[in-house]
Amino acid sequence: MQIHYLSEKNSVLNHFLGQIRNINVQKDSMRFRRNIERIGEIMAYELSKVLDYKDIEIQTPLGIKKTTEIQNSLVLCSILRAGLPMHFGLLNYFDKAENGFISAYRHHTNQEDSFDIVVEYQAVADIKDKILIVADPMLATGQSIVAVFNKLMEKGSPKEIHIAVIIATPEGIAYLKKHLPKNCHLWIAALDEKLNEKKYIIPGLGDAGDLAYGTKL
Repeated sequence: MQIHYLSEKNSVLNHFLGQIRNINVQKDSMRFRRNIERIGEIMAYELSKVLDYKDIEIQTPLGIKKTTEIQNSLVLCSILRAGLPMHFGLLNYFDKAENGFISAYRHHTNQEDSFDIVVEYQAVADIKDKILIVADPMLATGQSIVAVFNKLMEKGSPKEIHIAVIIATPEGIAYLKKHLPKNCHLWIAALDEKLNEKKYIIPGLGDAGDLAYGTKL
C-alpha cells in the first residue's frame, strides 16, 4: 500500500485540522462541516497529482492554448454519514466524477467494547475499470473501510483504488495494509497517536458524524 501523509509540512491544511479538533470551534456545526469540506478539497488537489492526464487544445478569445485535463473516469464513494462533507469537498474539484454512498456502522452485540461492522445502504455507480476514491474522515480500527471495500468489490474491479481519510491511527493503517490490495493508495491528512480501550482515536476529534449533523439515537 502506498501511503501519502499530507500534513508533514506546514500548510493551510494544518490550520483546518486544528479547527475541526478544537472543542470551542466544534460548537458551530456549520463551520465544522465547511472545514471538513475544505480538507476534502485539499486532499483532492493532492490526489490529482497522481492521476493520468491527456493533452488538449483550448480555444481562447485570442488564440489556441495547449494544456492538459484529467483522463481517468472517477467514482467518489463516501461512507455515510460522516463522509458527506468530505465528499462534497472532493466533488468540488472532481466535478465530473460519478458518485457512490454506502453506510457502515459499529454494531455492539453486548455491553462490552467488542463490535461488528454492519454495511447496509448502498447506492454506487459502476466502478469497473475506473478510479475508485473511498472517503471516510476517521480511520480508527480500519474495519469499516475494509468492510465497505469488500462490499464494493462485489460490483466489479476498479482500475485503481484510493482511500482518503482525515485522521488515522497506526492500528488502522496496519489493518488496511493486511486486508487491502498492495496497489491501493492511502491518503492521510493527519496521523494520531493511538486507539483507546473503546477503539476511539486519541487525541482525535470526537464523533465526526455527530459534530457535523447532530447526535443520533
